[in-house]
Amino acid sequence: MDVIILSFQQGVVWAVLGIGLYITFRLLDIADLSAEGVLPLGAAIAATLISQGINPYLATIVAFFGGMIAGLVSGFIHTKMKISPMITGILMQTGLYSINLHVMDGRPNIALLGQDTIFSMVEGYGLSRNVSVIVVSIIILALIIAALVWFLHTETGLALRATGDNERMSAANGINTNAMKTLGYMLSSGTVALAGAMVAQKDGFADIGMGIGTVVIGLASIVVAEVIIPNQSIGRRLTTIILGSFIYRLVIDFILNQNFIVVQPQDLRLFSALLLGLVLFVPEIQKSLKRRNRKA
Repeated sequence: MDVIILSFQQGVVWAVLGIGLYITFRLLDIADLSAEGVLPLGAAIAATLISQGINPYLATIVAFFGGMIAGLVSGFIHTKMKISPMITGILMQTGLYSINLHVMDGRPNIALLGQDTIFSMVEGYGLSRNVSVIVVSIIILALIIAALVWFLHTETGLALRATGDNERMSAANGINTNAMKTLGYMLSSGTVALAGAMVAQKDGFADIGMGIGTVVIGLASIVVAEVIIPNQSIGRRLTTIILGSFIYRLVIDFILNQNFIVVQPQDLRLFSALLLGLVLFVPEIQKSLKRRNRKA
């Protein structure tokens, strides 16, 4: 039972990352790798401000806008400099490493021990640590999903989705596809940075290397949700990412805690990659089985 609660706690926090990546990877069909630099950027901004006595909620909001600025730069590199999305992501990862160190005043990590966070402030209402993290994260997720669903049904939001579906047709219909891509980058990076701020406050520290493997974690949440519950509307799909994130964390925690094979904590990213690869292979297995049934 404790494992399930801890997995759900981790899942709802990291689901914010999954939603951020969904904007670029699914809505815009862009392979954005900058998340591995943007997530620690959000963590660095929030941790630095909180350690200086700034209100945790304000620090978290500033982290979100810091991520949006990073997304604006990504959009500029991709759309104006005509650099491919993958190279854009690599450039941003590399550049943000130094920027994150500057934000943290040259330190590789910042501890938040004894500092108020968005989670600890809720503990004053009699909630345990785990419950406070879950409650605050669910509230933030609800706000993000509601805002995105509303936005994606506006004229601008529909233009953004159309750009991802068919860029040439969208441009032919007068949509500024470069502006839509840049906007998508900004929304995605802002949400990823928000996830970074939340993770830092949950774990009690920000670390320069905490972004390694975040793309795999976010994509796993998305793909698990799509495999388990396919063909959903945008609102339901964003909601199912929470379920996907929880299941992913549950499987990883089970692997780490089972008694059959000795698994070290340093093997976490290896099993994360293997799990994502397996989940991505499931649709191909399903297609192969359908073909065999038709031939039979």
